[in-house]
Amino acid sequence: MDIFGIFSAFGLSASAGLNAYIPLLVVALLARFTDLLQLKEPWDALASWWIIGLLVVLSLVEFFADKVPAVNHINDVIQSFVRPAAGAVVFAANAKILTDISPVLSLVCGLFIAGGVHAVKSVAIRPAVTATTAGAGNVPVSILEDVISTIVSILSIIVPVLMTVILIVVIAWWVSRRRNRRKYLN
Repeated sequence: MDIFGIFSAFGLSASAGLNAYIPLLVVALLARFTDLLQLKEPWDALASWWIIGLLVVLSLVEFFADKVPAVNHINDVIQSFVRPAAGAVVFAANAKILTDISPVLSLVCGLFIAGGVHAVKSVAIRPAVTATTAGAGNVPVSILEDVISTIVSILSIIVPVLMTVILIVVIAWWVSRRRNRRKYLN
């Protein structure tokens, strides 16, 4: 069992919750051009030129759609289905233990992780940014999300244990902050 593959899978699926195509593209490019990733069948199809080309196009569409007012809200609704699915695929492709556990379990884990990150982003963070900045903060926040998704994706493959520790710390901080805010409001 490759424990580092699991750490990579968690980081990549969390990244897919911010941007569906960036972690898939990072995995595809690293599997195609480096020895850092060795994808097993059927996930090795991600490294094909057709899939890489498609992911580049989808990444560009996502990038620009998320920067246009009103279109970004429609994009978030569409991505509510795409991001969890991308998280499921990237988790299963990188868990590297598909022979040890059910592939369905890997897909479900990725689905919940990416879906959870996307839910926090689209239900809590983005509406707060829109409300507090009258929409002016959406473009910088969207760019920041893309940058974070890229960094998390790369770090999840290169230093998966560090990335997992960072994700755990961020989640613990966020949960603690929410609890403290509830106590303060009550």
